[in-house]
Amino acid sequence: MSTSHPIDVPEAFAASYGGNDPSRRTWITGLPRLAAGFLDRWALRPDGRAGHGMAALVLPVVRADGTPAVLKLQQPSEDNAAAALGLRVWDGGGAVRLLDHDPDTGTTLLERLDATRPLSAVADDTAATQILAELMARLVAVPAPEGVRRLGDIAAAMLDKAPGAAPALRDLAERRLVLICASAVAELVAEPGDRLLHWDLHYDNVLAGQREPWLAIDPEPLAGDPGFDLWPALDSRWEDVVVASGDVTRTVLRRFDHLTEVLGLDRQRAAGWTLGRVLENALWDIEDGRTALEPAQVALASALLGR
Repeated sequence: MSTSHPIDVPEAFAASYGGNDPSRRTWITGLPRLAAGFLDRWALRPDGRAGHGMAALVLPVVRADGTPAVLKLQQPSEDNAAAALGLRVWDGGGAVRLLDHDPDTGTTLLERLDATRPLSAVADDTAATQILAELMARLVAVPAPEGVRRLGDIAAAMLDKAPGAAPALRDLAERRLVLICASAVAELVAEPGDRLLHWDLHYDNVLAGQREPWLAIDPEPLAGDPGFDLWPALDSRWEDVVVASGDVTRTVLRRFDHLTEVLGLDRQRAAGWTLGRVLENALWDIEDGRTALEPAQVALASALLGR
């Protein structure tokens, strides 16, 4: 089922993802040919304009039997290496269903969801938190398979880096915060957990579907403790919900309590692993040359620490 129409790569995606990275620019240049190849290989017909996220091109398609789907093309990376494996293990239970996968290019064919209706569009934040919590509970109920990254390894690496990285921050209080987060992780690292985590389950990674009302997309699978998966939800819609509430601490703790209650998590342990996410983000920022933490990270950590 060949298409005579070339695939247009959105200029915004080419500019934002390609940037100054030669390998990314080369991949962007080859995207039309890559897409056309999979349209032929999997007998697909384009069914609308291509969309994109931060690192992937998503093309609405129709399969030979008339089933709507999406063709997702992304450059293989450590973050997405186990995405198809995770989706296969979940098999549609709380997550978008994987229909086909090419391991060499990382290309996937996925169940089509409604990209115009993300969970972030739900005005009632308590309702949105409930929806996300229920999805997360289903996802983390599954034991992680072999072949996904392990939280224990990631936590140990963070603990090695933290003492040397903290002095790069200008503010003494922020340096102390990084070390406090590292101390919290040190208390938990011996029991990192074995659940299959999404790792990036924020409101915009939950879309409305037909098979189920809401389903998770774009996992970056990790084996670990469910507490390590809470941060993206706590950080979702930060400015227009959390900050706009007028009480950042109260809103963060409302979400945190809601999530831990639905998932049945030990609150102290979940707080420690959430501080681990703040540590992870801080280390990434320091590696990128930044000398100050993101204010949202500081506020979120401070809320959990009771400061």
